[in-house]
Amino acid sequence: MKVFQIRQRATGAILWTGTAHNEVAALDAMAHEAGYYDFSDLPDHIRAGGLVAEAVRV
Repeated sequence: MKVFQIRQRATGAILWTGTAHNEVAALDAMAHEAGYYDFSDLPDHIRAGGLVAEAVRV
């Protein structure tokens, strides 16, 4: 697994850092930790600003 950071595209704010197999799994893991089932369940206003999942080197 890789370490990913998820950032809000508009502000650059880091919303989540953790391990996942790929970018899609990272977005789902972030949403799940926030209390949602997966990324598709996040409210529109959160997804509207654009989220970016990037692998980071540790």
